[in-house]
Amino acid sequence: MSEIDTPESFQLMEFGVIFEATNHFSESNKVGQGGFGPVYKGTLPDGNEIAVKRLKARSSQGMAEFRNEVTLILRVLHVNLVRLLGCCIHGYDRLLVYEFLENSSLSSYIFNQTRSPLLNWEHRFDIMKGIAEGLCYLHNFTSPPILHRDLKPSNVLLGRDMIPKISDFGLAQMMETGTTEAAMETAVGTYGYMSEEYAKDNIMSQKSDVFSYGVVLLEILTGRRNHEYCIANPGDSLLDFVSLIFLCILKILKKIYILEFFKKVWRRWKDGTGLEVVDSSFHDDSFIEDQVLRSMKIGLSCVQQNMHDRPSTRTIVVMFENGPRSEILDPTRPNYNLTRADSSSSPVTVTDQSVTINEATLSCTDAR
Repeated sequence: MSEIDTPESFQLMEFGVIFEATNHFSESNKVGQGGFGPVYKGTLPDGNEIAVKRLKARSSQGMAEFRNEVTLILRVLHVNLVRLLGCCIHGYDRLLVYEFLENSSLSSYIFNQTRSPLLNWEHRFDIMKGIAEGLCYLHNFTSPPILHRDLKPSNVLLGRDMIPKISDFGLAQMMETGTTEAAMETAVGTYGYMSEEYAKDNIMSQKSDVFSYGVVLLEILTGRRNHEYCIANPGDSLLDFVSLIFLCILKILKKIYILEFFKKVWRRWKDGTGLEVVDSSFHDDSFIEDQVLRSMKIGLSCVQQNMHDRPSTRTIVVMFENGPRSEILDPTRPNYNLTRADSSSSPVTVTDQSVTINEATLSCTDAR
């Protein structure tokens, strides 16, 4: 850890302290399961509550995520970004210690019929705006800029008063100062949230994060999880609801097909019937129809096929702050031209948890 610069507010913590705080990493303290290991709730001797991510032992990928997250998250400080309090290396254990956010993840609300009504329209609007502000900070107010690369509802935690905080920087990437895009060796992230140019061509940019944000925004509005809806209803995916074409990977006769789906939400929005696809569970006194439809328009703009047609995070924040005073160009009808993966040139490995194409792993798990 000597190679990682640590500010005074960051602690290199003793394993025994964390071990006792989490009740010996007991199952009763487990609050989540990520792609690289479980997350536990803990209470320090001073009474402060913490969340501890325990990266998988002997995992080279887990070690890479550990170093990446510590290095990057120490560079940022924003109300809409989760705060890393400390870390610990003990044997094969790599532990990341965060502030504990009592309201769990965004996904645990918007995709849960019982909890979804707890997020009324006012909460959802503030959450969409807060996520945009956190992402804008990463893109424009850090030097060099940081790309998150895995934005999704399970990586947005909700604190007191439902304030959203972007979490999980294990796949984040620093950009070279002055650059707007970069070619990555592999495309990493979660399918359904990855832009076409990133998933197909490994071209990553701030606009790729914007695409992911657009998917999250539309999921908040519809209350539907895109990839689960896709698998349950082949050919009639959430993209039908949100006018978004995403990469949904299915195992069909041992071949991988990248499917294009209909664009129902775009059509509904275009026809002036967009409210018909909005999650009915948050219709309350705070519901403002014009604001909902305007948010839908922002989401549709973020998932445009051409990355240059998507707004920047600065522009998205202005759209939310200025409301009707800020003009939003009408999003065009999605027209994605996705082709079947060529098995002769693209070695494909399918597992229960991930799909690898040309060594590019797309995570199929939602919780991380």
